[in-house]
Amino acid sequence: MPLFDMPLEELREYRPPREEPADFDAFWSGTLSDARSRDNGAVFEPVDTGLEAFAVYDVTFSGFNGDPIKAWFIHPRDAAGALPGLVEYIGYGGGRGFPHEWLAFPAAGFACLVMDTRGQGSVWRRGDTPDLPNGANPSIPGFMTQGILQPETYYYRRLYTDAARAVDTLRSRPEVDAERIAVTGGSQGGGLSIAAAGLLPEVAACLPDVPFLSHFRRAVDITPRDPYLEIARYLQTHRDKVDTVFHTLSYFDGMNFAARLSARAFFSVGLMDTVCPPSTVFAAYNHVPGEKAIKEYYFNNHEGGGAEHTVEKIRYLRALWLS
Repeated sequence: MPLFDMPLEELREYRPPREEPADFDAFWSGTLSDARSRDNGAVFEPVDTGLEAFAVYDVTFSGFNGDPIKAWFIHPRDAAGALPGLVEYIGYGGGRGFPHEWLAFPAAGFACLVMDTRGQGSVWRRGDTPDLPNGANPSIPGFMTQGILQPETYYYRRLYTDAARAVDTLRSRPEVDAERIAVTGGSQGGGLSIAAAGLLPEVAACLPDVPFLSHFRRAVDITPRDPYLEIARYLQTHRDKVDTVFHTLSYFDGMNFAARLSARAFFSVGLMDTVCPPSTVFAAYNHVPGEKAIKEYYFNNHEGGGAEHTVEKIRYLRALWLS
């Protein structure tokens, strides 16, 4: 795949204006207040996985509207003292899978919560969390246009709230140092990382990989691939809903959350990425106001840095908190 987006020099300076609703903060403050007014009710059930070096728990916590959200909680079994914590979010169509798939960060000395994705988990890794407002079992995409005619009903209002409550759940554990909390994930998981860190000043480090869910209008205009293409296909039929759709999406745009980050940020981007075009990644990154860095993978598509970038993230967090 050749380069198709802006030249790298332009990407590094690309900071488009944010189309932010006047009630953006009120919308999200009200949404989180409602979620936090409900008993988190987190249940941690020990699981015998045969992973002798790790303590593993099957977790159920309260997400949007009090809906039960599944997760794994994994930490080194014999760690002394409170550990830095990490919430990991999952890419589009994937679910939490099995605990042994998530050992890199626990092996590096972190207490990790892996959040399942409501309604997804049926494409490339299984999930266990239904999307309860409509009773939907984990299913095949798409999710990009569910409830998209109003911010209050949009699918990602539920998912962003789940992501924030996952951080609350992790911080509640005695094994975790609540002052050392990071969030990470790839693609959709990267977008959720930016949203969670933008919503919660308690997040100290944000590590989104090839993040999805930013600069929606440009993404829909230039990418030839799903999931953004779901929005274009919807608008092919609902021709009179263009303004309505992009108004809703402005409440969920990663640029608006990135501008609110108080966390340190470490992004990654694939410069040949046709799923999350690099200009959409830099659009969010360049709005981050504080300490930040980005790792560029020049010849990579949506796989970004892959396993190599996992090593980079471990080095970054260990230098921050464990060196």
